[in-house]
Amino acid sequence: MIKKCWIATALLSASLISAQAQVDNMKAYPAAEEGMVRYVVQLPEEGDESLFKVELQVGKMVNTDAENRYFFSGRIEENTIEGWGYPKYEVKKLGAMAGTLMMPNPNAPKVDRFITLGGEPYLIRYNSQLPIVVYVPEGAEVRYRIWRADKKLTPMKAE
Repeated sequence: MIKKCWIATALLSASLISAQAQVDNMKAYPAAEEGMVRYVVQLPEEGDESLFKVELQVGKMVNTDAENRYFFSGRIEENTIEGWGYPKYEVKKLGAMAGTLMMPNPNAPKVDRFITLGGEPYLIRYNSQLPIVVYVPEGAEVRYRIWRADKKLTPMKAE
C-alpha cells in the first residue's frame, strides 16, 4: 500500500513539474497581435524523437466543389524569439485562393473542405520539450500531423 502511494505521489509530482515547465516555456511567446491568433500544441514525450517530424498545415474551411484542388497563397516563416532562442512560426497573410479548373457536375453539392497553403509540406523537428507556437491571421486555423520514421535504414546498392 505504501509503495502504491509513493508511486502515485511520484507520478503526480512529475506531471506537476512537467505542467509548470510548459507554463514557464509559454512566457517566452508573446500574445498574438491584433488581427492574429496564436495556436499552441505541446507534443507528448517520445523515446527517440529523431524518428519523428511534425507537419504544420495552415488554412481554413471553405465550401467548394469536391472535384478541384484548391490552395491559398502564403507561407509559414520560422522566427527565433529574441533572448530565448525558441522558434515560433508565423503566417503573416493568408493570400488568395487558387485551384485547378476541372468542370464539376453543376448539380453536385458543395462540400466543406480544409484548404491549406500551397506548396510542399512544412515539416519541423519533433521536440516535446517546447510547445509549437504558430501565429496566423484571424479566420485561419492550424492543424498538424505527426510523421514517424522506421528505425531500420535500408542500404542502397552501388552501381
